[in-house]
Amino acid sequence: MSSGRSRQGPSRRAVLAGAGAAGLAGAGAVFASLDARAAELDRDPTLGRDLVFEDQFEHLDREIWNAGPKVSNADPGYYGRSAFARFGGEEGFDPYAIVDDPDASGGTALQISAKFIGRTMTVRNYYGNDQPEFQWISGNLQTSRRDGTVTRAWRHGYFETRMLFPRHPLTWPAFWLMNRCTILAPSSAIEVDVVEHKGFEPHDYGAYLHEWGEPGARHDGSAIRVSEDMTAGYNRYGVLLVDDLCAVYFNRRLVRNHATGVPAVWAISRSAEMDLTDDAFWPLITLAILPDYPFPDPLMAEHRETRMRVDYFQVYA
Repeated sequence: MSSGRSRQGPSRRAVLAGAGAAGLAGAGAVFASLDARAAELDRDPTLGRDLVFEDQFEHLDREIWNAGPKVSNADPGYYGRSAFARFGGEEGFDPYAIVDDPDASGGTALQISAKFIGRTMTVRNYYGNDQPEFQWISGNLQTSRRDGTVTRAWRHGYFETRMLFPRHPLTWPAFWLMNRCTILAPSSAIEVDVVEHKGFEPHDYGAYLHEWGEPGARHDGSAIRVSEDMTAGYNRYGVLLVDDLCAVYFNRRLVRNHATGVPAVWAISRSAEMDLTDDAFWPLITLAILPDYPFPDPLMAEHRETRMRVDYFQVYA
């Protein structure tokens, strides 16, 4: 889901090597001592903050959300094995719907689907039209446009979605943030991956911070393991952005790398640059198809179409 990487570039798992130590060192630049702030971080991040934006997806507001490839002047915006559809769909398939859901807090949810088309496609600027394994249509929503317009963005606050992921051999859903300046100036890209999930790992996911482009490219990440089955029910995925601090939460609990115990707390080194340019973060909600895992042979009928659900998107500040 990244702007500084080719479609077949390294997966996000690759940045985990050494990320725990790097993340702790980065956090040290923010705190005199991470331990001294642990109690403050390890609590409900909505406490003391006001709800400043909420979309409960009673309908899909096209004045707020834009559908299709990740917006950027650097590349066409596709990644993985699927083409992200515009509103109305591609190849006769529309992946976006608002559905009734008794488990959603407001009774309705955003459903984003992925479908294997299995024939040559004609999606504009999509590299996989003629590659059989890449002939998928899926969805990506964002509050930005390719001309640099951003309909909703925030510099600081706690960002959260409540999501239900599919169980599938290839799905790659995510909730993530990008900075506004990256659309027209990719070398300034800051990417916060609040959650990236693989559909065959119901208890594991990854969270990452990428500062792409030179000078000063850097990456942090954390492999997270939870007791909940993320494909069996809704869970809340959030990130707190305060000054040059980034902290990741699951069900409003601060998460830690399951192998090292290091908290997912990182410094954003380009925070001062963001302040100088009045930059801010905008959200993306994505269902992609993994590029770097073996394609099922055969692809079972029940895996040719799949879907995830999003209860809401909220921002507290």
